Order: sequence, then structure tokens, then C-alpha cells
Amino acid sequence: MSISSAGATSVDGRLAGKVALITGGARGQGRAHAVRFAEEGADVVLVDLCAPVASAPYPTAAPADLEQTVELVEDLDRRALAVRADIRDLTALQSTVADAVAEFGRLDIVVANAGIASYAPALEMEESTWQEMIDINLTGVWKTIRAAAPAIIDGGRGGAIVLTSSVAGLIGFPTLAHYCAAKHGLVGLMKVLALELAPHQIRVNSVHPTHVDTDMIQNPAIYSLFTGGAPDADRTMAAAAMKDMHALPISWVDPADISNAVAWLASDEARYVTGVALPVDGGITAPFKIPHI
Repeated sequence: MSISSAGATSVDGRLAGKVALITGGARGQGRAHAVRFAEEGADVVLVDLCAPVASAPYPTAAPADLEQTVELVEDLDRRALAVRADIRDLTALQSTVADAVAEFGRLDIVVANAGIASYAPALEMEESTWQEMIDINLTGVWKTIRAAAPAIIDGGRGGAIVLTSSVAGLIGFPTLAHYCAAKHGLVGLMKVLALELAPHQIRVNSVHPTHVDTDMIQNPAIYSLFTGGAPDADRTMAAAAMKDMHALPISWVDPADISNAVAWLASDEARYVTGVALPVDGGITAPFKIPHI
């Protein structure tokens, strides 16, 4: 683990003085959230496995990615605590939260963002692939909140929790039974947490991105999936196929587009928003058109 040397100077911003824990913080959406939160004045706790995941058909984040996110936060004159931990390990998460509170004196926000993607027809899927998906994308989110929410409660200031779901948490996609099950499950988890944590002035919401321009999408496995198994599929071919799925003329969104929504949900501007599943999806859930993939 590492702690940035940047000073916690006084800054303006919607999240000034707050501390946010972000899982999956090494790259992609998690990195974008960390940078946006730092821009808004928050210090951040970054959690990432930074190791391969057996069922993921693309390279996952490396330790160097996590350190780069720390540097980006430091460049904004905010502090970062970076921890390599598995969100399937409740004890490790609880230790991380204890370290964060000891270092920063508080915890106000949790962004349960870590997750994986993999693909297979439901009736052909390996049991281990199903289980790893549920363990990370659903149970790992519950363990994150189980570890972190008590620290927000103890602070007595209220707070905000945002769960990263997906458009696949609102509609179905072929070859994604395990992913859809996990992401739909997050909606139910979010709604229960919104009720249970409301007496503590803790708001809980979920965000539902469409395809986001990150390593989870930009890889040969996804290109092949969205082009019907074309062996030579590339980014351009996949972009055309994904564009057909949206109401707006887009193929995917930038990580910053999701960070905009997450930062708003975490801020006092959304102080009465809780129990909400917020799509950032270019109209993919309108519904518009979902081609067979």
C-alpha cells in the first residue's frame, strides 16, 4: 500500500473535505472516478486486486496502474491511500477501511465499482465462470459495503454510496446470464441498503452505464462478441455494431461521463436522491433496438 505525499490543502469543490473509497480504482471507470473526486476536493482510498482473474478474457489491472492513479490524484493536490485487496475478502476490506479512517480521520463516500466481464451462453457456461462473476460483481459489492458503511455511520455526518451496475442490470443480453444476474442483483441490494441506511442519512444509489471506453470493452473478446464471432473483428467493426444498439448516435461513452453521474450522486446536490437506479446509457434501455449478439 502507499500513501501520497501531497498535502490536503483547502480546496473548493462539491466534495471538498470528504473522503471516498473507490474499488476497482486502478484504471478505467475507477480511475476516472478518483480523478473527478479529487477535482471536486475529496481525498480517495483506492482498492484494486491488480492481479489476473481466471475467467476474464482480457488483461486486468496491474500494480503500475494503481500507482498511476495515485499520481493523478496527487497532481490535483489531494491525498490517496492505495491498497491492493480482493473485494471477495471481507477481512482485507475491513482492514483497508480501518487504515483509511486512521489516515484521513473519516469516510464519507463509497463507490463500489470493481467488477469483471466474461461471456458464454447460459447453458454452456462453466460453473466456475458463473461463480467467479457472482463472487466479484455481486457478493464483492456487498462485502465492500459491509466493511465500509459502519465507518460512515460512526462518523455521524451521513454520506453516500454508489454501486456500479450496468444497463445489463436493467435489461437482458444474450451470453451474459451471469453478468446480468449479478448486475440486476445490485439493484435489489441498492434498494434495501437505501432503506436500511436512511436513518443514518446515508444515501444509496446505483449507476447503470452502457458500454464504456475502457479495457473491459476494448479487447478482442468483446470485438468478437459484438460482431457475431468475426475472427478479425477490431475496434472499428465493434463500434459500428455497438452504435446500432443506442438511440443516440454513439458506440460507447467515456469514463468521465459515468464519473459525472457518480460525482453528482455523491454530492449534496443529490442530497434527497436515494434508492435510484440511474442509467447513463445513450438510450439503450429506452428501449430502442437490441440486435442478437
